Amino acid sequence: MSMYTTGEMAKLCGVSVRTVQYYDVRGILTPSELTEGGRRLYSEDDLRRMRIICFLRELDLPINSIKELLAEGDSQEVLSILLEQQQKTLETEIAERQQKLQKLTELKATLKKVEHFSLESVGDIAYLMENKAKLRKVHRNMILVGILMDIIEVSTLLLWTLKGIWLPFALGMCFAVGLGAWMTVYYCKKVAYICPKCHAVFKPRLSQMLFAAHTPSTRRLTCTECGSHGFCVEVYGTEQQT
Repeated sequence: MSMYTTGEMAKLCGVSVRTVQYYDVRGILTPSELTEGGRRLYSEDDLRRMRIICFLRELDLPINSIKELLAEGDSQEVLSILLEQQQKTLETEIAERQQKLQKLTELKATLKKVEHFSLESVGDIAYLMENKAKLRKVHRNMILVGILMDIIEVSTLLLWTLKGIWLPFALGMCFAVGLGAWMTVYYCKKVAYICPKCHAVFKPRLSQMLFAAHTPSTRRLTCTECGSHGFCVEVYGTEQQT
């Protein structure tokens, strides 16, 4: 029967000599023989065992789990459970890394649009990214309410035009105006702004927001912290108005 030294085992399994020695210390790959000089010698069974260990380690199974598996009589059932647990662990890690990769990609894309940026501006972008989903939900709610208003106005107008019944249109317009007023207040309560000068997150007054020039993501406002006036970046924020 063939016997293998530590170096030969390492070469056949594609690992380092130190790895083979480490598995011996951990008690999961004990050599079949020791020479008078203290050299480790491994059998064919040891080689097969080593290849199983290397395969399980490639799946990131912990050493302790592998040790328990190799010592277990009903190893098939234990292996099935361990692999299922490891699959869930890896899936969680992949999902977390994908989220980090998405944040990194969004940050790089945003920084390309900024001529001059500092650590403070990176912090602003990070705040914006963290609240992006909540802000998107606010915008979605506003769109849905806007669609509802359009449906009410168009349907009641058609009823008036085609059937000569004007009362539903009058009532519908009153309802739409009230809905529009509620939507405006809702929007103002749900958003805040980042000052490009002092980087403070603030909430302007309702009257200031209504008449300020704006783009889809910014609004020309006066910062309540430093008093500077300019286009501020819109973010999600539920603090009370100041």
